Amino acid sequence: MTLNPLANPKGTNLNCELCQKPAFIQCTKCRVTYYCSVEHQKADWVGIHEKICQSLIALRQGAPFLPSQEERQKRERHILMKKTTMIDLTRTTGQKLLFEGRHEQAVPAAMQSLRFAIDVHGLDSIELVPSYLILGEASIGLGRLSQAEEYLAQAQWTVLKTPSCSNAIKSKLYRNLGLLYAAKGEYDDSLRQLADDIYHASENFGTNDIRTSGGYFHMANVFFRQGRMEIADSLYRQVSNIWYNHLQKIVKIRTKTPDTPQGIGPLIIESSDEKEDTLDEAQEAEAIQVLNAIYDMQEHQQSRQPQDLATICHALAMLYFILMDISKAKEFGRKAVVASEGHPDDSLSRTIVEFMKNLESQTQRVI
Repeated sequence: MTLNPLANPKGTNLNCELCQKPAFIQCTKCRVTYYCSVEHQKADWVGIHEKICQSLIALRQGAPFLPSQEERQKRERHILMKKTTMIDLTRTTGQKLLFEGRHEQAVPAAMQSLRFAIDVHGLDSIELVPSYLILGEASIGLGRLSQAEEYLAQAQWTVLKTPSCSNAIKSKLYRNLGLLYAAKGEYDDSLRQLADDIYHASENFGTNDIRTSGGYFHMANVFFRQGRMEIADSLYRQVSNIWYNHLQKIVKIRTKTPDTPQGIGPLIIESSDEKEDTLDEAQEAEAIQVLNAIYDMQEHQQSRQPQDLATICHALAMLYFILMDISKAKEFGRKAVVASEGHPDDSLSRTIVEFMKNLESQTQRVI
């Protein structure tokens, strides 16, 4: 990242990418992005600009002269497709940064997603709400609660005036409102909002989906703060089981031995009916954050159940296997084996031991 100071000519209106104040620095890589200070350039680079720098060139440069209407329409469709892709990329990046606790860095990604969403869908569209929610959650994480309230109020108003709003968006809205009330210490209101989150997420995805589990996790955190550990533990257990089952499906497909054709005749390869569930960057970061948080609590809780610790360790082992971090996968796998030895149900122990064998076998193949 290098600097390109600007001496703005008279009549030139260049604004900072982050704060919209007059800009005096240009990104030398794309040459279509401007900043008011080195600090804002660095913040934007780390938050999102590094990922989208080159993509911005085609989107921000002036349109070339195209003689036919057909060519112009083709270019417009291409630009629209690129902007839609940018919305997905910037939102996923912003959400990933939130799960990693990097709230300051999530703001540039969320701002970019909001700009592209406005370009594609207009100022009053429900499609803007996910961007407002990322900005709201980032503000909560930074302790800027009044600013968070403004973003969430805008999101809530848009949801209320859109009868066709999906349950998925409503779920995210109520989850953020739950986080806001929790940050303010208003736990009863927080629990009500999180209950609405779980209801709408369950309507859209089902009660045992990883996209619903976030509501259970945050509700457990509220009960934990209130000292209501029995309820908190039952919710943490539910979150662990949801992620455990989801990760186990992915691992099962990835470690499945291909069928060996038998008999004489032409080789017929049948495609598997099993489709692998994948994790995007944000879901990977969520899994790391949530499962490690539950593991830390389980490890330091004297009254823990051996099965709970074994389950969360096995879930983490599977997660790190999926992320190709074999050393961590083995570390948590060994912890799962030890924890499962204290539980009378041998089926869990056998499942963990089988996973460790598959892990070793996969490692040998890579070598």
